[in-house]
Amino acid sequence: MGTTAPLAGTEPKKLEKKPIKFSNLLLGAGLNMFEVTTLGQPLEVVKTTMAANRSDTFGGALSRIWARGGVVGYYQGLIPWAWIEASTKGAVLLFVASEAEYYAKTFGASDFTGGIAGGMAGGVAQAYATMGFCTCMKTVEITKHKIAAKGVKPPGTFETFMDIYRKEGIRGINKGVNAVAIRQTTNWGSRFGLSRLAEQGIRKVTGKEEGQKLGGMEKVLASGLGGGLSAWNQPIEVIRVEMQSKTDDPNRPKKMTVGNTARYIYQSNGLKGLYRGVAPRIGLGVWQTICMVALGDMAKEAVEKLTGETVTAKH
Repeated sequence: MGTTAPLAGTEPKKLEKKPIKFSNLLLGAGLNMFEVTTLGQPLEVVKTTMAANRSDTFGGALSRIWARGGVVGYYQGLIPWAWIEASTKGAVLLFVASEAEYYAKTFGASDFTGGIAGGMAGGVAQAYATMGFCTCMKTVEITKHKIAAKGVKPPGTFETFMDIYRKEGIRGINKGVNAVAIRQTTNWGSRFGLSRLAEQGIRKVTGKEEGQKLGGMEKVLASGLGGGLSAWNQPIEVIRVEMQSKTDDPNRPKKMTVGNTARYIYQSNGLKGLYRGVAPRIGLGVWQTICMVALGDMAKEAVEKLTGETVTAKH
């Protein structure tokens, strides 16, 4: 009996590392800047204010922010910290996620698993490369106004930065970075995975085949669900805010770690305290994911038409 020749096109697909293009990095930075300058920073300020002032209601947090400077109060920490973070974190994520996904696939991971692994590794890299000190300084900016409430004029942004650096060095301006790393790795793993699961559900409901492109509104719905549901890790975000906050409380641990900070919050405010700010966090997650996944896909298509190049950016 003769052996059957392998059918054309059934050979295993050769694994190739995706190239990192300047257009990808520019696209990522632009989308992040758009996200944070529109709804992103106001939601971040509300979320951080509620996490730092855990006895505040949602309305109380809005009033507290408004009292700090009206509309401008909602954009505290935007310049320069949120802009530095927004313009660099996309590049870090793209480089590391691309490498991690490639190596995961060399060990036999599927596209889905490789994508999650890449997103999680990229999230950790984001935290330690740029997001650690940026989130720390944003939180300091938002919470230092407790000093102003006592009648003392708070120092300026760079004055605060240099003061922390002189007193505590690199460790001081990266306070809470381990909590940021845990948040980022679970965030990106969740967002990618949940968004893709939502896409599969939408395909089933609408009768679309696997791999068939979703419409614009379907992408927005899938991305929004992925972003909103990824707020399940809110306790680590509250811990991060507390570690980076300028709150003056004699009961706080002197040397704060993720573990003793969680214990302090639980003892002070119970389980509910660990979920303070979850509503604006869901809103922020939805908005970020819509910008990066749904609008990102649309922007990629526009860039490809404009440049004639295939944009390989994923997030």
